Amino acid sequence: MTAIQDPSRTGAKAQSRSSSAADWTPTSWRGRPAEQMPVYPDAAGLAGAEARLRRYPPLVFAGEARKLKAALAKIANGEAFLLQGGDCAESFVDFTANNIRDMFRVLLQMAVVLTYGAGVPVVKVGRMAGQFAKPRSSNIEKIDGLELPSYRGDNVNGFEFTAEARQPDPERMVQAYNQAAATLNLLRAFAQGGYADLHEVNRWNLDFVRNSPASERYHDLAARLDETLNFMAACGLTSATTPQIAETDFFTSHEALLLPYEEALTRVDSTSGDWYDVSAHLLWVGDRTRQLDGAHVEFLRGVKNPLGMKCGPSLDTADLLRLIDRLNPANEAGRLVLIARMGADKVDTKLAPLIRAVAREGRQVVWCCDPMHGNTVTSSNGYKTRLFDRILAEVKGFFAVHEAEGTYAGGVHFEMTGQDVTECVGGAQAISEAGLADRYHTHCDPRLNASQALELAFLLADALKKKRNALLVAERAHHVSAAE
Repeated sequence: MTAIQDPSRTGAKAQSRSSSAADWTPTSWRGRPAEQMPVYPDAAGLAGAEARLRRYPPLVFAGEARKLKAALAKIANGEAFLLQGGDCAESFVDFTANNIRDMFRVLLQMAVVLTYGAGVPVVKVGRMAGQFAKPRSSNIEKIDGLELPSYRGDNVNGFEFTAEARQPDPERMVQAYNQAAATLNLLRAFAQGGYADLHEVNRWNLDFVRNSPASERYHDLAARLDETLNFMAACGLTSATTPQIAETDFFTSHEALLLPYEEALTRVDSTSGDWYDVSAHLLWVGDRTRQLDGAHVEFLRGVKNPLGMKCGPSLDTADLLRLIDRLNPANEAGRLVLIARMGADKVDTKLAPLIRAVAREGRQVVWCCDPMHGNTVTSSNGYKTRLFDRILAEVKGFFAVHEAEGTYAGGVHFEMTGQDVTECVGGAQAISEAGLADRYHTHCDPRLNASQALELAFLLADALKKKRNALLVAERAHHVSAAE
């Protein structure tokens, strides 16, 4: 565990040697245009909340962030696979130990399924313990003639449509920090305290998933895994002797949208002298805030965490290469994840030129597919939803483009929950538009429920396994030909 120094005590010397560029400081973003930022009416209250956060302990540690970067570097080299998933926007109301546990265990289930299909380690990164702030298409929401500020996430304002709730409140950042700290405490306990032991694989299934087709396939896989574990135990490899069986690495991530919060949690690592944003292991910049000279890119370029960047259909190759150079000037493998969110109808035409340009210029990146944000529609009964078939179509398109370009499709990024919600239409559960009203609980974007997420994992695992087998056949044929 690496110590983090308070930036107010490190002085100019530490700032100079630790910044990624001579002109960067944790506050240099404040001189840049900042999109999607709330306007706080209480400037003194904001300053007070920031001051308290600067004194609080780190939520994550520099050594953990470096460990994630090393794991992502393996993905960049085609030796691992990224599973990133979690809530669209965490809330204060739904904060319970059971909800955290259920999200964690469906991610574990998906990881086991994907490991079996891909035949490589799966790096698990949750949209958890910090994914509170959300970008919005409009600053104003209007209902029945009343106009109020848009809801921007629980660390900014309240979901209730009242003037009091919608006023940005800096104290919410402090509450978000406390919730993130408690969430991370529980996640670490689950990951390292025995719950993630592969012998527990049959206990990870959620009650409402048990009657789904995905559950039947999962139990078959769990039975094969049990056989493997029994064989390994006979060879002397058990949970007691092999930590990889009993524990797992689990990392956190969120969009670095609310910059006062991120700045307040940016500290100097005492062992390296580098700046880290200790609010999460990985931070990403969104499709709406990736302006080259904007505040969000300016802030993220100076921290040493692994970074992500959402890549939507409006991104052209020239801007992409400039952004890669700004965020990863050393071209370091594992530093940057490009999260493509094109939409099922655009992935074929929009993604290929970006992949081609990155490969041509020799940039070291991880390519990840977010099939959620480009496939949001409004149902006939007025619900914001996503169609399971379109989500699957974008995932398939993402992998097809990479196969055609000879590049590595490194991961997936889902908005999902461990709860029995009805927010996305379709899947083996056959959730209909009429059924959306049954359990539509999201505060922002529609999420896959655990059954739909597990179903997607199996479909993806089948594709990965098919590709892996094809590569093995081709490799054997090559060896036979060489031998002859």
